[in-house]
Amino acid sequence: MPWEGIDQAIIHSQGVKMHKSQDILEKGLHRVAVSGACATIASDALMNPFDVIKQRMQVHGSMYRSIRQCTKSVYKNEGLRAFYISYPTTISMTVPFTALQFSAYGSISQYLNPSRDYNPTTHMVAGGLAGGLAAALTTPLDVIKTLLQTRGTAKDIELRHAKGMFNAAAIIKRQHGYGGFFRGLQPRILTTVPSTAICWSSYELAKNYFIRHNDEL
Repeated sequence: MPWEGIDQAIIHSQGVKMHKSQDILEKGLHRVAVSGACATIASDALMNPFDVIKQRMQVHGSMYRSIRQCTKSVYKNEGLRAFYISYPTTISMTVPFTALQFSAYGSISQYLNPSRDYNPTTHMVAGGLAGGLAAALTTPLDVIKTLLQTRGTAKDIELRHAKGMFNAAAIIKRQHGYGGFFRGLQPRILTTVPSTAICWSSYELAKNYFIRHNDEL
């Protein structure tokens, strides 16, 4: 998702500042973790309403034809709370997603490229695999988030009155079983892999450029 780049850009900037170590996982890990958590909370608070609008407009049979129409309708019929009812779930998903992605990227990169030299192919593969793994493991929370964000369009009375993360999870379990928490798993992975591959490749390219530029000064 486009707004995921907001928190990742802040986190990655910490890596550029610590380029002397050549590995953000070896030095300053606590700084990266704190930066990541703060960036995630802030960016999700800003972008959660836009995610709700996106979900409402993408859902099958959506009656909305513009962002303005969707925003006005949701606010009029469901109030401001509708834009943030999924926020706790979003935080619960994006924080572990970011942590899993960084951990996996570090481990996979170390395995594929022990020297940690700049290698576009390695960075792209490691980034894609790390993102795919993180996406797969956080899919249940994404399903819950989507249910909460689209509840206003549901015809099912129980879904329409979902009150929060745990209530939504109980509804999914009751109606679809545990398998319901992994609906959309493949599309989520397929959209996340290229996104994180590009993100990490771009980050490593920029980091390599600044390292070389600083060394030349």
